[in-house]
Amino acid sequence: MNRSFVFFLAALTAAAGGACSSPERAELEAAPEQDLSQLTDQERQEGWTLLFNGEDLSGWEGDPRVWSVRDGAIVGSSEGVELEDNTFLIYEAERFGDFHLEAEIKLRNHNSGIQFRSEKVSDWVVRGYQADAAEGNWWGSLYGEKTGRQVIANGWVGKGETVVRADDWNQYEIICSGPKITLKLNDLTTVELEDDMAAEGIIALQVHRGPAMEVQFRNLKLRKL
Repeated sequence: MNRSFVFFLAALTAAAGGACSSPERAELEAAPEQDLSQLTDQERQEGWTLLFNGEDLSGWEGDPRVWSVRDGAIVGSSEGVELEDNTFLIYEAERFGDFHLEAEIKLRNHNSGIQFRSEKVSDWVVRGYQADAAEGNWWGSLYGEKTGRQVIANGWVGKGETVVRADDWNQYEIICSGPKITLKLNDLTTVELEDDMAAEGIIALQVHRGPAMEVQFRNLKLRKL
């Protein structure tokens, strides 16, 4: 065999092997998939509990036309559904007063949010505090759903707008201790205030009436304070 051709084959093999063992490729191959709706031993010791099991809507109540579970996430979709009012998936297993709630939310379009210290008004309709999320606006803000107060604290301008990940997963944190309410979006504190509108209530997830929309929630966990 021609010696030049042998050298060419050896160089080609070495280059291919180097490409397969590049740091970027190794990192991709080694990256583990994220565990959804699971608690670590440390979180269990700290008192965290899951509000969503990642498989079905046990403990929750909502319009079956709107709410479902897909790929380990709660999905709220109004595609093909005409809503007369904002509709909510309500966590009915327990009411909460002082707590630390963490959840991930991915909004395709329109408007959604997480209700807390809220009250059920009628079937799938609630009133109370809301950690807001809207298309190109209001992320990180505290809203008063059906309270007449509307935006209680604007956490979007100069805060939420700087960290929100459009069309991707965002982490919301809601911390309530007595009258003090703190909202965090992707680790940034967007709202911190004292308010006495409600001391305890239900937790619920929103699909807003209007244009057909979709929102997803996952990794919902809570620790009582």
